[in-house]
Amino acid sequence: MTLKLYLAGPEVFLPNARDILDAKAALTRAHGFEPICPGDIFIEPAPTRHEFGLKISAVDEGMMNRADGVIANLTPFRGIAADVGAAFELGYMCAQGKLVAAYTNVTANHYARTSGFYGGEVREGADGRKRGPDGMSLEDFDMIENLMLHGGIERRGGFIAIHDAAVKDLYTDLTAFKACLAALAERAAA
Repeated sequence: MTLKLYLAGPEVFLPNARDILDAKAALTRAHGFEPICPGDIFIEPAPTRHEFGLKISAVDEGMMNRADGVIANLTPFRGIAADVGAAFELGYMCAQGKLVAAYTNVTANHYARTSGFYGGEVREGADGRKRGPDGMSLEDFDMIENLMLHGGIERRGGFIAIHDAAVKDLYTDLTAFKACLAALAERAAA
């Protein structure tokens, strides 16, 4: 039986989305898996943008339901953290007990990125927690992403690949994606 892998991430927003999704799908097939990619199917128009959004959500959940696992691109997107859609998709798959793997093309961990958001203006509060100038505490657990995402993968025996991609290639460098595929292929062969 060929494992079906849902490919989660912000690639659908890229100007060259089709090229990147096709490259990821080809690599997935080359490793012996069947790719399931958001953006691969036509979605019927709807009378409103809101209803169209609901259709997309339903289709994506249907694709995840058919998948055996996920590879989630957690490279920070439009901020210091992973794309919120990819985060939802990873959580959805974890909740279903499916095979999980993820990657990021940024090596700075979640704490470092959050500290950078505050321009390094982080101090220890009276409670011993690190806090930004707004008083909000920061997660400092030496994890690549929010503890629920990183922990959700690791606690289920999933794989996380971390790669230092060039800034211009943050969303197109597939080195860490390939590492996820190799790890999953090795696991499937065991």
